[in-house]
Amino acid sequence: MVTEQTTHEKLGFTDDEWGLLVGLPEAVVTAASAVESDSGRRSRAESAAGHEVISAGRESASPLVNAVAVELLSRVGDPEAGEMPPAITPADPAATVADTLVRARAAAALLEGRASEGESGAYRHWLTEIADAVVTATRSGGLLGIGGEQVTEAERHFRDELAAILAD
Repeated sequence: MVTEQTTHEKLGFTDDEWGLLVGLPEAVVTAASAVESDSGRRSRAESAAGHEVISAGRESASPLVNAVAVELLSRVGDPEAGEMPPAITPADPAATVADTLVRARAAAALLEGRASEGESGAYRHWLTEIADAVVTATRSGGLLGIGGEQVTEAERHFRDELAAILAD
């Protein structure tokens, strides 16, 4: 009996490794949004911006990015089908950010040994694009939408630390 390989098996990843790669983009959305406390409306806008970049990953020339985006959107909802995943507000934002960065290090190390430089680079750059979209989606601070900063120091620090870990 011949069984068909799953997408992640075809790409050379175990179930646990695939779980890391598929879960990380959503973790980046959550951490990038949580790093700065915002209103519910702003958090939803940040989440939507991150999910738009995740959705765009389905159009990537990278088979890895494409497969991860397709798998993740099948789990959390497809913005193009009107299925907007809820904005997640973690109970401990600092722990969420720290966990996301640990997972990013693990993914970078995994890809270094398993994927081509092009595939690894495309995935790492995509994660940074997701973080960029989230942290630039709304202004933080200010009053009634007036003033505030487009990207706060905390958001910039998270994005820069993520990019450094991913060497992007």
